[in-house]
Amino acid sequence: MVEGPRRPPPLASSRRGPAARPFHRLATPPLAGSRRDGQRGAAVVEFVFVSVLVVVLLLAVLQVAVYVHLRNVVTASAQEGARFAANADVPASAGADRTVAVVARATSRQTADGLVCSSALETDPSGLRLVVVRCSGAVPTLLAGLGSLLPVEVTGRAVEEAA
Repeated sequence: MVEGPRRPPPLASSRRGPAARPFHRLATPPLAGSRRDGQRGAAVVEFVFVSVLVVVLLLAVLQVAVYVHLRNVVTASAQEGARFAANADVPASAGADRTVAVVARATSRQTADGLVCSSALETDPSGLRLVVVRCSGAVPTLLAGLGSLLPVEVTGRAVEEAA
């Protein structure tokens, strides 16, 4: 007898047993007192706690960045006021007014109003006459309800020009 071509045996995936369905769910419901019922809604609560913490940390980082920026602006303004007052034909007392004007132009009038600036002539140990502008005060916070809690104290110096 002549045999025809042989057929390969059927593949394992074509069988219809439980081994062929590895992702088959069990039809039994969870028990009434199981751990899953005790954790129902816990993910939402955890999300709220973590979200609040992340938002608070984000605001804190932004506040530090704004404070450092404002401090740098006030420092540069004090230096600008000292350079302006160091000119030969300008009185030394004009440095404080110039500093407040530069701060107001660079940031806001509220920030400038929170500063008290003074300028005076000083002599350093080597005999140079310096115009010194000192500013102190507080800068506003990101949360307007907290007011101006962040202190700033800067000094700008410039050598006075000879007349």
